[in-house]
Amino acid sequence: MDHRFEEVLAPNLYFDRHFDIDAVKILPGEYYVSTRELLMVTVLGSCVAACVRDRVSGIGGINHFMLPDDRRDEDSRFGRSMRYGDYAMEILINQLLKLGARRANLEAKVFGGGNVLPGFKAHVVGDRNARFVLDYLTTEGIPVVARDLLGSYPRKVYFFPSTGRVLVKKLRSLHNDTIIERELTYSERLRQSKVEGDVELFS
Repeated sequence: MDHRFEEVLAPNLYFDRHFDIDAVKILPGEYYVSTRELLMVTVLGSCVAACVRDRVSGIGGINHFMLPDDRRDEDSRFGRSMRYGDYAMEILINQLLKLGARRANLEAKVFGGGNVLPGFKAHVVGDRNARFVLDYLTTEGIPVVARDLLGSYPRKVYFFPSTGRVLVKKLRSLHNDTIIERELTYSERLRQSKVEGDVELFS
């Protein structure tokens, strides 16, 4: 594999025998961008994923994130939660542009934001994430050409960036425990972290 054509924050590379293609598994807090033909796979509960690609060149990438649970700044565009969401989206777009994607050609498909986490705030978490990703892409002028957001179930997303094809599998509750545990761990990590610095955008 030629890593000059990859931007990696998702080390889980494997060969998908069902689709007969190299694949990468994206976990909470990760992203992946590539210029080559590749399958990008992630499983979403309350988190959201943005699948963004250059519709002309086929350069594409995916992220998997949630907003930190920080009620103090829930309504502030400049609060910590929003800064984290901005960072998660900007770093994906930044890496796409760095690999040669053109901003004018970008399009997005967005998924997740399900009501799957336990507790009284469960319905808020997925909704905030879904609302954020749509607002962000609208503000940035990147068209959302497909979406599957909210609901009460987790999703497994298969993204083929070179063609833009996305398959979404809705998962039954027996799979939820691992997803919930993974997202709760991720949520706790976000609560204890802070976003450092700014992301430079390449136009």
